Amino acid sequence: MKLTVLYRGPLSSCNYGCEYCPFGKWKHTDEELAKDRADLERFIAWVEARTQDTVSVFFTPWGEALIWPWYQQALARLTHLPHVERVAAQTNLSCRLDWVKDCRAEKLGIWATYHPEWTKRPRFLKQCETLVSLGVRHSVGVVGFLRFVEEAQTLRRELPAETYLWINAVKDGQEEPYTPEDVARFTQLDPLFPVNNVRHPSLGKACRGGESVISVDGEGTARRCHFIDEAIGNIYAPDFDQALRPRPCSKATCGCHIGYVHMDYLELDRVFGSGILERVPAEPLWRRGAVAAR
Repeated sequence: MKLTVLYRGPLSSCNYGCEYCPFGKWKHTDEELAKDRADLERFIAWVEARTQDTVSVFFTPWGEALIWPWYQQALARLTHLPHVERVAAQTNLSCRLDWVKDCRAEKLGIWATYHPEWTKRPRFLKQCETLVSLGVRHSVGVVGFLRFVEEAQTLRRELPAETYLWINAVKDGQEEPYTPEDVARFTQLDPLFPVNNVRHPSLGKACRGGESVISVDGEGTARRCHFIDEAIGNIYAPDFDQALRPRPCSKATCGCHIGYVHMDYLELDRVFGSGILERVPAEPLWRRGAVAAR
């Protein structure tokens, strides 16, 4: 089978301190970091053993993982497994990138978020240039606060034309709702912004979550996705594969890209193709702005 795993271990801290995000305000003890490392090692061993499958892994930590060497080593290790198709990670791209040379670059994907309050644009762009030079497919994004519009516009001008820039729509916590003019400005930067700027109806609709896409925590507990708390099993149980089956969504709406991108009726797998984990649309769809708000 083809299986995509969104791994989120107990790590829940960040080296940035964005005011809208709680994780930069948490610090782990040495014992907690050791637990995170041990959980990750156990998960990697599980992936290594699933040689009968084609596996992709997407690291979606509560915080920043790639500043820690065990995550860097995990990405490198996974990319060299013949049965692993794709390995991707969400990151603020603040880490050193020398470890990337240990990876099979053609299997590695990076979802990088630019935080203008916590890093300088030239440094972030330099990191992106390094990824390009190493042959790593990546996307770059900005949280869609109105105060970041001009910074996002400048970033778009300075990024290579072929680098997809996404805007994460702020659906809660915005001081004022987006005006039509705000939506137009963000859509000029990201043709897929209208797709992200809505909560998609999902109740009872078909989704690959729970069948070919699962969310896994540090204990091995598997869920359909990050947004449905109900467990479907534990990956370390010998009969776990029996838990993988189609399940209609039990939530009224789905408003996060890493959730709704797997919903069948939106057909976003056709938009993103093999870049679905690192949020890189298949060309030339995003350049033409071919996807309308649904």
